Amino acid sequence: MFTDVQSFITEYKNEAIATQRLLDALADDSLRQKATKDGRPLGQIAWHLAQACEILAPAGLTVPHPEKDSPHPAYASTIAQAYKTAADAILETAQARLTDALLAETIEQFGRKMTKGYLLYLFLKHEIHHRGQLTVLMRIAGLPIAGVYGPSKEEWERFGMEAPAY
Repeated sequence: MFTDVQSFITEYKNEAIATQRLLDALADDSLRQKATKDGRPLGQIAWHLAQACEILAPAGLTVPHPEKDSPHPAYASTIAQAYKTAADAILETAQARLTDALLAETIEQFGRKMTKGYLLYLFLKHEIHHRGQLTVLMRIAGLPIAGVYGPSKEEWERFGMEAPAY
């Protein structure tokens, strides 16, 4: 849970950079990639990341974003740009409108009471969850993966090292 605005801004900025690196690596033909026959395609999960900022409205962060039920675009660059626009707007709006005191206010979201600071925390965890799905589908599609919390297989190779065996 976030109790101060600057902590959210710092954490979200880092997570948004990691997400953006992955979205920038998507290819148009990879957007149809699924892990299972009835699974969500990579493009839908990536587009959901650009749409998800709607979750933040009860916390006072209303920013422009793609409509919730809109289909994902055919171009990976469109998805990446939409995410960047939304992420930048979240950071700017959080800086301008949120206060530490506001984060302690209680709201109702997802059928339960929580603080606005907890909603920001859930939003961040939501993004991390879907980013994990994204990396799996990217790997299946044969796309290079950017390391998030450490080097990816491809990054180890660029360092001239063998990736650790697990």
